[in-house]
Amino acid sequence: MASNYTHIILADDDEDDRMFFTDAFDELKIGTKVATFPDGIALMDYLNQSDAELPSILFLDLNMPRKNGKECLKEIRQNSRFNSVAVAIYSTSASEEDIEDTFVQGANVYIKKPSSFKKLKNVLSSVVATNWQYETSGLNRDNFLLRL
Repeated sequence: MASNYTHIILADDDEDDRMFFTDAFDELKIGTKVATFPDGIALMDYLNQSDAELPSILFLDLNMPRKNGKECLKEIRQNSRFNSVAVAIYSTSASEEDIEDTFVQGANVYIKKPSSFKKLKNVLSSVVATNWQYETSGLNRDNFLLRL
């Protein structure tokens, strides 16, 4: 059954960041259904339900309590059920170590959280417009970090 929207999930412990994220998609009006989770445990509990609607794109904050983004990414990439899910690391950190680790662990893109709402909308629009099925075939370290 084809849907007329792109299902997106954000896992982020910052309530304001979750609100800005959903507000940005509301303003973009690009046919999305957005769900948010406050930490990695809540995210993985949802994803591991047999009837869970898997997202097209999963945005993961790295620094969350209880289970962080790297732990979630590792768990997701070890489960073939999630092979079609594009994972975008969405973090305030831009450390080379975090970027390298998440690239090696199988994230599709690394996004440093934008400093303004306008930049956030531009980034989210770009990520949703990307066809991840084809984009990841040419994935390399140089195009992994999204710079807008």
